[in-house]
Amino acid sequence: MLRLWLLLLVVCVPLLRRVNSHEESGEWSCESDSDIRIQAQFGPGLITLDGHADDWKDMDGFEFSLLPALDPDAENEYRGGKMTVKALHDGRDVFFMVQVDGDYAYSKGENNKCPSVALMFQIGEDATYHNMGGCKEGVDSCTNKTCKTHEVDIMHFSIGNAIPGRLYGGNPIDNRDGNGGDRFGHLVDLYAWNPHCRYLDGISSSGNDSSAQNDWKGAWWHSSLNVHSDFVEEDSPYASDGQKGTFYFEFSRPLRTMDHLQQDAQFTIGGSSKMSVAFWYPVDGKPWHGSGHYSVSCDWVPLDISVRSSMLTKVRQSSSVSAASVFALLLSVISLCASVFIGYWVVKPKTIPFTPMENL
Repeated sequence: MLRLWLLLLVVCVPLLRRVNSHEESGEWSCESDSDIRIQAQFGPGLITLDGHADDWKDMDGFEFSLLPALDPDAENEYRGGKMTVKALHDGRDVFFMVQVDGDYAYSKGENNKCPSVALMFQIGEDATYHNMGGCKEGVDSCTNKTCKTHEVDIMHFSIGNAIPGRLYGGNPIDNRDGNGGDRFGHLVDLYAWNPHCRYLDGISSSGNDSSAQNDWKGAWWHSSLNVHSDFVEEDSPYASDGQKGTFYFEFSRPLRTMDHLQQDAQFTIGGSSKMSVAFWYPVDGKPWHGSGHYSVSCDWVPLDISVRSSMLTKVRQSSSVSAASVFALLLSVISLCASVFIGYWVVKPKTIPFTPMENL
């Protein structure tokens, strides 16, 4: 009998931790900065999805302090530094660059001993940032009917099995199975109604749908790595732990997806969406847990998908000036030729042919 109670204790304690892992210690309060906006400018052909920030250097981003998601108190701010979020679209895909200052930390095969990042977007009009959609239903009762309008779209990248500089996310094998998983690098496509009702696209407690897929792709890098992108799995851990620098996480996804299950956020050029960014880090080498993440804000952050970019406008203005200059030069040449031609006829000698008298 004693052994049975011990077995139940071993099984139930982790479950209790999982259930309580997203419970706040007190009443939730949030004072977000209403001036924060992430601008996705239009810039076709500018981004190579490889985890490197070189092609983002001329683009503006927004710098955030990272506070614990469940207790956004400034005294508990992430000590490693700030996070900068940049966005851009090319008319078909939207791209994100997430830069986070932090000492290099990597433990192959152990995601919670490596940094991790997630993007979350509002789908349903009643979906709140707090409680990951905010549906009040429990894990046994949350469905697409009981939690309708509380859907959020999540991309989560845990790098424990991901080689820096290599591409992960949607792949033919997992997409063939009709879900948002990524068995190679754990860059997964999820949806949720609350922290306890969170599933891969195409999978739910009531049954699976084989039409879903992972629409995200992405890569990661750290500034301390001394080669460009020639790493293979055998090179792990790729650098020595504790080296100071910056983590780079680069992602892309189509503006519009073929989702018909209300599991993907859909972006519109000229429109605005709501998003957030979360970051996990093994502080002092201790593994992180699911709810122990930092966030850029305690509420949604607006994401604007711009119609055009200032960079493109400058190019067009420059092109217009060049065209005008060429046209003016051509007009000047034509005018000069016309002036010479007219002047010639004006000064040309006017001789009258001689006609003998007898012919008159």
